[in-house]
Amino acid sequence: MGIFGAMNTAVSGLAAQAYALENISGNIANSQTTAFKRIETSFVDLIPDSGPRRELSGSVTGQSRATNTLQGQIQSTAITTNLAVNGDGYFIVQQPVGRSDGGPVFTTSNNYTRRGDFGVDANGYMVNGAGYYLYGLPLDRTTGNAIGSSPSAIRVSNDVIPARATDTINYRASLPTVPQTSMYSAGTPGSELMAAGLIGQATIGPGDAATFVSTSIAGGSRTAYDALGNEINVQLRWAKTANAAAGPPAVEDTWSLYYQSNSGSGTEEWSRVGGDFTFDGAGQLSAPTTNPTITGLAVNGRAVGDVTLNLGNSGLSQYARTDGTVQITEIGQNGYAVGELMNVIITDAGRIRGNYSNGQSVDLFQIPLVSFNGDNMLKRMDGGAFAETAESGPPVMGASGRILSQSLEGSNVDISEEFTKLIITQQAYAANTRIVTTSNSMLQETINMIR
Repeated sequence: MGIFGAMNTAVSGLAAQAYALENISGNIANSQTTAFKRIETSFVDLIPDSGPRRELSGSVTGQSRATNTLQGQIQSTAITTNLAVNGDGYFIVQQPVGRSDGGPVFTTSNNYTRRGDFGVDANGYMVNGAGYYLYGLPLDRTTGNAIGSSPSAIRVSNDVIPARATDTINYRASLPTVPQTSMYSAGTPGSELMAAGLIGQATIGPGDAATFVSTSIAGGSRTAYDALGNEINVQLRWAKTANAAAGPPAVEDTWSLYYQSNSGSGTEEWSRVGGDFTFDGAGQLSAPTTNPTITGLAVNGRAVGDVTLNLGNSGLSQYARTDGTVQITEIGQNGYAVGELMNVIITDAGRIRGNYSNGQSVDLFQIPLVSFNGDNMLKRMDGGAFAETAESGPPVMGASGRILSQSLEGSNVDISEEFTKLIITQQAYAANTRIVTTSNSMLQETINMIR
């Protein structure tokens, strides 16, 4: 059996090297395929059962060895929805099994991939170049927290973002010790103060509006929004009502803040914000001690509602300044009008963020990454996807890798290494053919012995 055994072993060598050649061919063919993982060939010896003194080197078979844990080079792209995983992790994807009402129909069986050449299709789904749909966790638009724990196909709709009524105005400013109102005269003590008859009034009506404006100074303006997204111009004015005096009773520098509740000619009105604003000798706000509320803010009949005037820590102060005006360092608010979706980006935290025409950015989905204990035991699918197997173990949410936007992972194939393996495979194949040729020659010699 020695000659026949040698020939059979050589044939197994030819088959194993042919198997290796097929893998090399596939690796080279996919050297430019996004996130492709090369397949290497392992050779396994097959030993026949024999005694210790009659052992043979045996035949051989070829087996595949996956390289799923070896990352390809990450390259930057100009497409905002292109994604790459730096480190451990896979995207959750599915291919549709059909369509219904113009939309894709999915199963409950997920696939996994590192191919991140995603783009948004006509229906708003994120699909990669191999036709796999990206899965993610929808986010609450207000809190930013995930809704549920089961990923679903990511679909970015063109729905408008609803308007939000202003409920906070952020305000930081420094008031002058001597406000230079239009009625102020440097040689007249108390001329910088608000008209005495107006002090303490909750609402200053049309008959006193002109007097109020002439004995107060501008405090800035800001556009606010009602619940329907209508723009409302909020004008603020400060009026000093008392200068510091030793007393008794002791008096601190005291101010009143008003906003213009009606701007119509002949119907102009100003409404007071909270109570007195007082400042100590160091120019620091001593009252109120908490952020005041503008109760029922409304301008020209358009109601905004209760609005908190957020002064922050030491956000309001009083100092001597020759210009006699209010120095505003911040005046902002948190409302906005209705907005249309302009574009979609992916953040470094793996969140799909929609940018809207009203200047708002809203996180819509969280892209989860999963890992496997046995990455190289995953079942390969067309298009760079993988399926779970008993050997790979179940997917584990929360992989340690990081999602990179505007990036793609390249193939982990090294062309020069593949050419080296190609030469070695060719030489091994040729050597096995020589065994077959030699075995055939020896068999011919054996047959010739009986002639």
